[in-house]
Amino acid sequence: MKVKKILTRLYVNDINPAIEFYKKLLNQDCNLRFKYTEMNLELAQIGNILILGGTDEALKPFKDTKVTFLVDSVKEFREFLLKNNAVIIRDLKEVPTGMNITVKHLDGTIVEYVEHKKINE
Repeated sequence: MKVKKILTRLYVNDINPAIEFYKKLLNQDCNLRFKYTEMNLELAQIGNILILGGTDEALKPFKDTKVTFLVDSVKEFREFLLKNNAVIIRDLKEVPTGMNITVKHLDGTIVEYVEHKKINE
């Protein structure tokens, strides 16, 4: 069980200028970008920044989530979190990048855990 990366989440209505700004600010390319059509969102990752773009209505269910943890096994984290008094907000779900779960930690912080798909080379 390992947290591989922690992503700070930013919520925007227009993702393109946000991507350009953070690329310049961090001097890094956008290493992940995709449409999450089921939720009417578009997401982009630049370094440790995760940008979620959409209308206020589309973003509303996600805005209380403060951070995303990229992990090696979302199922193992689910078991650990339940044993440690976390509350499931959105249970295990297939998402465009793999699988995720959103939980409320004991301190009240809402965190998304994501396990990226293994890509066969």
